[in-house]
Amino acid sequence: MSFEKTPSGTRGSRAPSRSNAFTRFISRTMVKSHRRNGDKFMGMDVLYLTTVGVKTGQKRQNPLARFPDRDGSWLVVASLGGSARNPSWYHNLAAHPDQVWIEVAGDHFRVTAEQLDGEAREAAWQRIIESQPRYAGYQAKTDRVLPILRLSPA
Repeated sequence: MSFEKTPSGTRGSRAPSRSNAFTRFISRTMVKSHRRNGDKFMGMDVLYLTTVGVKTGQKRQNPLARFPDRDGSWLVVASLGGSARNPSWYHNLAAHPDQVWIEVAGDHFRVTAEQLDGEAREAAWQRIIESQPRYAGYQAKTDRVLPILRLSPA
């Protein structure tokens, strides 16, 4: 998998830094909470994406809202809450596309990622905002195009 990364925008919500110890602690606490709540967060189904860090080379896990797609695949949105910048996991995935795993409902497996564009992206976007209108609000906060990725079992 390779794709041209969507560029950062010039406006958007402030995104927390994942580089400080407090933010990493909160992230780990949230993952535990999601797991206790049946892999749900704010009414959304969650998957756990594992990528390899661009700078560190270490595995990084991120809980993400998942949306079902065709043939057992899932869609995820690199929204970062409408931030002007793309999330770290998006950069990690682009840098190490052959080292991407997910956990869904307790099952762990390697996936391939495909960034959607054109009509495929638009159709996926419509399904996502019908299911979770908050994503339309995230798009309204920023001037960057929110990347949508299809994660398919490898």
